Amino acid sequence: MRKIRQSLPLLLPLVLSAAVWLPIVFLVGGSFMGEAELTASLAPVLSGGEGFARWDLIPLYPTLRPYVELLLDSPGFFVMFWNSVKITLGTLAGQLLVGVPAAWGFARHEFPCKNLLFTLYIVLMLMPFQVTMMPTYLVLDRLNLLDTLTGIILPAAFSTFPVFIMYRFFRGIPQALIESAELDGAGSFRIFWSIGLPLGAGGVMSAVVLGFLDCWNLIEPPMTYLKTKALWPLSLYLPQVVTGRAGLALAASVVALIPAILVFLYGQSYLEQGIIAAGIKE
Repeated sequence: MRKIRQSLPLLLPLVLSAAVWLPIVFLVGGSFMGEAELTASLAPVLSGGEGFARWDLIPLYPTLRPYVELLLDSPGFFVMFWNSVKITLGTLAGQLLVGVPAAWGFARHEFPCKNLLFTLYIVLMLMPFQVTMMPTYLVLDRLNLLDTLTGIILPAAFSTFPVFIMYRFFRGIPQALIESAELDGAGSFRIFWSIGLPLGAGGVMSAVVLGFLDCWNLIEPPMTYLKTKALWPLSLYLPQVVTGRAGLALAASVVALIPAILVFLYGQSYLEQGIIAAGIKE
């Protein structure tokens, strides 16, 4: 009885974990099902038939056909995959070039209207895409960047959220260490390069991981600013999979999920640091 009472606090996390992982288990299992098995299981959903859909965790007749069709007979998938890679890498590079110096400046330097500007950063961070969609559209139109990958990368590169994350890490660097470096004759750039970046690496990596997960799954900006299908990212591929090709859609979902899972597993500790830093009040 005592062991049961001790294990009760673990019951809720286990149930929540199962609820989170169950759709992924369904997704992976379904990607190895043939079209006949998928149609039989999802007929009420796919064809609007009567009754209830059912789902087997383990395929009755496993097959690699959905992956073969996706990887060998779907050139559009690879085009959109590389579009996602270009958008993600370009956005992350821009966020590092813009966000790291901005976060360091807000954290370690004093200048007029600093608090006001940082407050504006926070306000911009809280604004949803629907609020900034029209102004961004008009700016991109004037710059002739609509229907280009640059038009997706440029606004995301100036995102304020990475600045907010990295600011907390740079702010946590001891002032005594900065003053010691200044006494030794180190200039502002040397302090930033030799002290700020190494000690704030956790914040930078946290921002990179969060930025990757956000950009890889980007939906609304590409739908708004891109008209040419050849420029669409992978996140817009699945809605184009027609009824009767559920296996292809599930296989594409699994392949698209793999990079995000790998980045999450690699940067999990950095994400935890970022969450802790973002929750600290000054």
